Amino acid sequence: MTKTILILGGTGKFGRHATKAFTEAGWTVRPFDRATEDLTAKMREADAVLMGWNPVGYHLWADHLVPLHDRVARAAAATGARVILPGNVYVYGPGQGMPWTTDTPHRAENPLGRLRRAAEATYARHGAKLTILRCGDFIDTENGGNWFDSHIAATAPKGFIRYPGALDVPHAWAFLPDAARAAVALAEAADRLTDREDVPFPGYTLSGNDLARAMSQALGRPIAVKPFQWLPLRLAQPVVPMLRGVFEMRYLWSLPHALDGGRLAELAPDFTATPLADALRQALAWQERRHAA
Repeated sequence: MTKTILILGGTGKFGRHATKAFTEAGWTVRPFDRATEDLTAKMREADAVLMGWNPVGYHLWADHLVPLHDRVARAAAATGARVILPGNVYVYGPGQGMPWTTDTPHRAENPLGRLRRAAEATYARHGAKLTILRCGDFIDTENGGNWFDSHIAATAPKGFIRYPGALDVPHAWAFLPDAARAAVALAEAADRLTDREDVPFPGYTLSGNDLARAMSQALGRPIAVKPFQWLPLRLAQPVVPMLRGVFEMRYLWSLPHALDGGRLAELAPDFTATPLADALRQALAWQERRHAA
């Protein structure tokens, strides 16, 4: 029998790839129109729910992030639906050993970290079933406004990248098509999940130097790495509210971290990641086309 996934935010960063991955895996994909449809009714028609909604900027998190998740958690608790949530690493905070695992404590005390912790806690508070697929920074195949595609790799066609942190510090990355396939694998492992699962997605662990070398290999030409220019963002911060959050989370570029794939391997032993060189070629293709135009 074909299973049905309700995707909230199907046109967003994760939702686009999830729509494709679930469709290719044979699931029936249902979108959701916040303006006209009833969330609880739509959840009753689905075997699982992919929660891809996010406020559009950090400056909106304080007012909108927790209420948004609270709405989804209430509907999930009322229907018994399992929510699959693409999570991030903001919840951990500094001072944790690496790699970060399913059991690593959530100790972030900065404002955005606390908000992510509070958003995730709404599901337990309402008794909703939740699977978090916890990812590092996204690597997308188009410009989704992520650090990789909008800032770091934007100059790759010119032979260099600009990296926002120390060049020798390990950093966690998630290739979005792979993360979406992992979400499918977790949805298909529903009978082996507890009511609360925190599943780190290992992706790729790369320093700035590693990333530049990997890009060089993927593209077949040298890619240098230069420091990111933070000053223009600092000057723009008073008139661009979301930049406050960008600077708040800057510490992650200097904090060594990696995500452990042990729990994902238990639940999805057949999952295979895209080789790094292939992922980077896909991620850089649109940059190359734009530069050639």
